[in-house]
Amino acid sequence: MDIVGLKTFLSLAETGSFSRTAETLFVTQPAVSKRITTLEQSVGMKLFDRIGKTVQLTQAGKALIPGSQRILAELDESMRVLSNLHGSTEGTLSMATSHHIGLHRLPSVLQEYTRQYPDVELDIRFMDSEQAFPMILNGEIEFALVTLPAQPLPNLKQLKVWSEPMRCVIGRQHVLADKKITRKQLQQTPAILQAKGTYTRELVDNALGELRPANILLETHYLETIKAMVQSGLGWSMLPDSMIDDSLRIINIQRLKTRRQLGIVLHEKRTLSNAADSLLRVLDIEY
Repeated sequence: MDIVGLKTFLSLAETGSFSRTAETLFVTQPAVSKRITTLEQSVGMKLFDRIGKTVQLTQAGKALIPGSQRILAELDESMRVLSNLHGSTEGTLSMATSHHIGLHRLPSVLQEYTRQYPDVELDIRFMDSEQAFPMILNGEIEFALVTLPAQPLPNLKQLKVWSEPMRCVIGRQHVLADKKITRKQLQQTPAILQAKGTYTRELVDNALGELRPANILLETHYLETIKAMVQSGLGWSMLPDSMIDDSLRIINIQRLKTRRQLGIVLHEKRTLSNAADSLLRVLDIEY
């Protein structure tokens, strides 16, 4: 089995499409088909079922995924070690981050980073914190700059970068904006909250306690969407201090606030490339 074939196999397993895989790998569709056929001949089994325009993994294909991921992760690790011996800061930096951090925290950091290390090519993927962690474990990315979970995760190391207060807010256009809002009124007023299953929503639910709203108008992963909905007077929410401006009013209810931690999550046993190590230095983070 060759490395190119394994990379093509994993890409096709992810996309489920020969054409999208070809676009991702910058090759022709016949080249993708040839690589998969060669790999199937090498293992002596069909890895995909081609049913019409759909492509589905066979049982053998599903069984091959974990080993392929480990092989490529070990190869990447070896290449990072060799690159670090060379001492230069270049190559590709593969990382994940959230849309919120990408909008509000990362631009100034990357501006300084690219000024210092112009030979590094950035591969930044935007996703929820929870989606990034399996990719770190599989070696698909070096680290993630995301909301940190409250509890440690197996085989992952957390490095705090920013501490971000969150407060209860309501839009200036809301009918209650100019009134003193009681705890009962807040509970009965429609809310717009972060999606269930996210670390931020877990923090918000814990902060609200018995004040969890009876009516949740909308749940979404995107804080910018929440802010826009609150600004328009549709309901209240809890947002980071960095997003609160004159279009919003802070609801001052005793003990109704929380704080989330934003930072780096990386594999505790993998060697970072010089490119990744340099970004941590720009962030003034030791690990």
